Amino acid sequence: MSLPNVGLILHPHFSPFHFSVPYMVFGIALSDRTLFNLSIVAPGGNSIEGERAMTVKPDGGLELLDNMDIAIVPGWHDLNEAPPPELCEALVRCHERGAHVVGLCYGTYALAYAGLLDGRRASTHWMAEQDFSGRFPNVKLDTNALYVEEDRLVTSAGTAAGLDCCLFLVREYYGAQVANKVARAMIVPPHREGGQAQFIEQPVAASTQDAHINRLLDYLRENLSASHTIDELAERTAMSRRTFTRNFHKATGMTVVAWLVSERLRRGRELLETTSLSVEAIAEKAGFHTATSFRQHFRQRHQVSPRDWRKTFGGNA
Repeated sequence: MSLPNVGLILHPHFSPFHFSVPYMVFGIALSDRTLFNLSIVAPGGNSIEGERAMTVKPDGGLELLDNMDIAIVPGWHDLNEAPPPELCEALVRCHERGAHVVGLCYGTYALAYAGLLDGRRASTHWMAEQDFSGRFPNVKLDTNALYVEEDRLVTSAGTAAGLDCCLFLVREYYGAQVANKVARAMIVPPHREGGQAQFIEQPVAASTQDAHINRLLDYLRENLSASHTIDELAERTAMSRRTFTRNFHKATGMTVVAWLVSERLRRGRELLETTSLSVEAIAEKAGFHTATSFRQHFRQRHQVSPRDWRKTFGGNA
């Protein structure tokens, strides 16, 4: 049986990290066999400079993609710049004849510019979520997934999620046992739990332009474990209930309940990362009162359990 052919596509000022991930995964040789034929591809077949001091000489030009089973765009150098027409056409041809076409991290932009993702699900780095959705409204962006595959179009979230994506493709071609061997050789987990949601920054504004609301936020942060009612908080700010809820939303962009949940989750994350307190104790200190409520809110927001968060980010557990 012939080995699957993989084309790794260079672009100007490519990221050495994004390039090296598929280069390692698809270029690896296990003790008993080679898994893929890996070729480096660049428009015109010319050497291309990456970020800083790295220059790579390709194996050939875009014509090589006509024989590839997997075509990979590892990141993208300028979100405002569409790929040249000849690259877009080559990617479309690859997909039309049955190959997997892959965009790692911002490489999803190259596939989207080529029109391949219209009407389909895709993933990219969470930092580009708003920009990507604005540029490509016909793409169903999954803002949590580490990677997405639909109709042989495979896209990944940022940076290290490229590893998850590439190992997925090894599983697709060779099964879990071989993919696990590759993962062990690279000293990485063959599959990661959870998605991007556990890494997305979700800050709650420390202050607003409303002095009355600022004083209230300070009070709430100092008393997160207590129960609070809208009427009590309105009285504390010397406002009617209706005026208070309107002013609070105007100042914070959130309802009181949503703000409290977000701030309590922030406190919960902080305690998970910096203490060895039980989940039950953390739930009480953060104001959820029951571990069940804390776990439900935590998983809904971050797509992982408090225990898994501590395993990933904790320093004292």
